[in-house]
Order: sequence, then structure tokens, then C-alpha cells
Amino acid sequence: MRKVTILTLFPEMFPGPLGHSLLGKALEKKVWQLDVVDIRSFAEDKHQTVDDTCFGGGPGMVMRPDIIDKALSSVMEKDKARLIHLTPRGQVFGQRLAQEVAFSPLPLVFLCGRYEGIDQRVLDEWQAEDVSLGDFVLTGGELAAMTILDATLRLIPGVIGDETSLEEESFSTGLLEYPHYTRPRVWKGYEVPEVLLSGHHEKIQAWRQEQAIKITQERRPDLWNLYIQQHHLT
Repeated sequence: MRKVTILTLFPEMFPGPLGHSLLGKALEKKVWQLDVVDIRSFAEDKHQTVDDTCFGGGPGMVMRPDIIDKALSSVMEKDKARLIHLTPRGQVFGQRLAQEVAFSPLPLVFLCGRYEGIDQRVLDEWQAEDVSLGDFVLTGGELAAMTILDATLRLIPGVIGDETSLEEESFSTGLLEYPHYTRPRVWKGYEVPEVLLSGHHEKIQAWRQEQAIKITQERRPDLWNLYIQQHHLT
């Protein structure tokens, strides 16, 4: 069973979308386990204060290291775990990191910040791994944690019914995925490409590869250049 722990100021947000569809079924079947910890429960004053003003001045509030440390101690003492801190400053999450995290032997702990962020000292103390969804800012780490978990947990055996479908997805081969078609054969004047109706598997595979290359060249030249380098193409 894959163990996942979320530290958040908004525990009611979970499991959210993670409790539905394939991931929800896998959660019910105990393929993975979700524990949600309310950071605010570790505050000691009657107002359950978890933040304070920034040293050095500036707008916004910063989450206090002593509160975060108590929250982390409650979940990290029992197990060695991979601590992921969601922040725009982190390494950008991608399919390669999703695969690495999915098959990491350690339990996963996601630390969801709010406000201006978390005091750096506690992040350094716990050697948190900074991860970002991309070059934009969210109001907190919860949606980022959900997105990363969705991309990660679906790779675990027992979550996706047909696991061979994972092999041809976008980014798995270094290319964006080819287009898909289903019934009806003709829809509003659009026809399914004839090769897909041929039953000739080699021709179908060649067509899909050509389409994947074409789409990657047009939409993600950065991925195409990397693909060329990795496959020593000219």
C-alpha cells in the first residue's frame, strides 16, 4: 500500500477529486492510503495562530517554523518519508519526476503552504524537496498536491485497468500522444483516418508515430529537440 500524508490548513479539501474515479476506487481497495493532518491543530493559542509577519518587512504573513515543525514531527518520526513542499520556487514537476515519485519506496508527505510561504529554517531542518507545477502562483499548495498525486498514483500497479496504455501516453516516450478516434465512423462530415480501419497493425503503428512526431514538432519544439538529442537523430 502506498502511504500518502497531507499537511494542510484546509483538511476539508481532501480527498477531493482524489476520492473519485480510478484513484477513488484504488483508495477504497487500499492500493493507497491517505492521511490528512490539520496544521492548525498544532497551534497553542486560543486563536490557533499559525503565521506571523515577515522579518525584514514586506506584505503578507509567513507560516511559523515551530508550528510546522510540530506538524512534521507528528508524521515523520514514525516513518522515514519523502517530504515534498509545494512552492513556485521548486523544480518543475513532469512525467519523469512522477515516475520517480510513484516508485519511490518511501511514504510520501506533502507540505502545503499558504500566505507568503513557510519559514525557510524548518524547510532546511527537514530537508524538504521543493516542487512546482510551473511558472505561476496558486493560493496554496493543496491543488498542486492533488495534481501531483493524480499524475503519480495512476502509475502504481492496480490503479489503471489497462497498464499498457501508460506506455503510449504523452511524455512517456518523449513525444506528445497521437490523436484518438472512436465511433461513429463519420461525424459531422469528419471521417476517421482510413489507416485506422485497415486492421494493418504495422501501418497503424507507423501512422501513430508520424502523428506523435508531427504534433510534438508543432506544439512543443522544446520536447522535439530533446527527443532528437536523446535518440541521436538529425
